[in-house]
Amino acid sequence: MLILGGTAEARALAQVLVERGYDVVSSLAGRVERPRLPVGEVHIGGFGGVDGLASWLREHEIAAMVDATHPFAARMTASAAEAGARTGVPSLVLRRPGWREEPGDSWQRVPSLEAAAGALAAPMRIFLTTGRRSLPVFTPVPGVWFLARSVDPPSAPVPDNVRVVLGRGPYTIEGERALLREHRLDTLVTKDSGGRLTMAKLAAARELGVHVIMVDRPPLPPGLRLADTVAEAAAWVPG
Repeated sequence: MLILGGTAEARALAQVLVERGYDVVSSLAGRVERPRLPVGEVHIGGFGGVDGLASWLREHEIAAMVDATHPFAARMTASAAEAGARTGVPSLVLRRPGWREEPGDSWQRVPSLEAAAGALAAPMRIFLTTGRRSLPVFTPVPGVWFLARSVDPPSAPVPDNVRVVLGRGPYTIEGERALLREHRLDTLVTKDSGGRLTMAKLAAARELGVHVIMVDRPPLPPGLRLADTVAEAAAWVPG
C-alpha cells in the first residue's frame, strides 16, 4: 500500500492498515521540518513527477494507492491520478469534508490566494493562516498588517508589516479568541482545509465578529474515487 500523506487522516489510515497486517509506505512531501511521522515505512520527498511516480509504483509492486494529501496539494493529486491510470494501480482520494458556514459567520469565498489578496484593503489587520509559502502573495498589499501563522518559519526577510507566530494544531477556541483580541485582528484569511484540528479559529472569528476570507479548494481531476473518512478509505483497500 502507498499512502500519499502529510495529513492527520493519512496517519490514521496508516495506523489502521498496519494493524491489519498491510505493508504500508507513507510518502511525505518533506516541506515541514519536523513532520509527524506515521507508523510503517516512510518515503520523504517527491517521486520526480508523473513518470517517476509511475516507475516507483511498478518497481515497488504497489497493490493500491490512497492520496490523502492536503486538499490544496493539487499538483500531487493530479500526478497521482495520472500515474495510477497509467499503471493500473487502484487509487482512491481521501479528503476530509470542507468547512461550512454557520449562523453568525461572515464569510467571503474566493477561488484563489490571489483573489484573497485582492479582497484586502487598508487599514485591515489580518490573521493569515494560508501557509508560509503564501506570504509573497499578500505582503505587497499596502497599509495592511498581518499576523501570519505557520508550522515552520517563512524564508527571510519578513516584511515589516508581518509578525510571524509559529504553531501546529490542534488549537482551542480560547487560544484563538485570545490571539484575535491581543492583536486586534479584524479579518481572517484561510484555506478551506476542513477538519477539526484548525477549525477553532472559525468559531473564535464567529464569536468576535471577525470577517473570514475563505479560499476554496482546487477542483479534483475528473473520474477519481473519493472517500470522506478514514473508515471509508480503509474499507475500500483491497483485501
